[in-house]
Amino acid sequence: MAELKLFRTWSSPAALRVVWALDLKGIQFDTIFEDLSNKSSLLLQYNPIYKKVPVLVHNGKPLAESLVILEYIDETWKQTPLLPEDPSERATARFWVKFGEDKVVPSVWNVFFKQGKDQEEAIVTAHENLRNLEGLICGKKFFSGEAIGFVDLAFGWLANFLGVFEEVMGVTLIDHEKYPFLLTWMHNFADAPIIKESWPPRDKLITKYKALHEAYTSKEAPK
Repeated sequence: MAELKLFRTWSSPAALRVVWALDLKGIQFDTIFEDLSNKSSLLLQYNPIYKKVPVLVHNGKPLAESLVILEYIDETWKQTPLLPEDPSERATARFWVKFGEDKVVPSVWNVFFKQGKDQEEAIVTAHENLRNLEGLICGKKFFSGEAIGFVDLAFGWLANFLGVFEEVMGVTLIDHEKYPFLLTWMHNFADAPIIKESWPPRDKLITKYKALHEAYTSKEAPK
């Protein structure tokens, strides 16, 4: 039997992508929880470039970066495919995942960390990006169709962590009036049994991100 170990933290949304992919495919693996304030020698050995999670170690060979790991998982274990067979559709899926990493993630983080006029401008940018996702998911249960796939896993953090960010900030980015299809997808994804069982405790997430938000905004506040 193959040796499979996942280095992660309890709250990393990127690591959750890997957990979900392995669970969807029914692959057993061992989990090593890391403390990023005191990184283990193994984590530094397996990911000396970025020194972060997730890291998947398969038969002694490490792989880093969640989206790279997802493609490796999909190519190694063929059951329950995450990417479509058609090359054009695969390329399109990768395009939207890259859009998420390059545009959606930073725009939401900017809303979380900015204040005042800077936050207002960040909210405008975030809505521009989210409207693209609303158009993409329109008329579909999941981004990948009727079943969870690569694009859903990439955007899966939105289904839980965004609500945490909104509560901490006191700002609503996604509501039913502006984003009915995206909000429906968030509920469909979050409530899927194999996804739902992996979410971190919400109260712990609120505590973590509230402390992070307060620390950052107090540092950035004018003296």
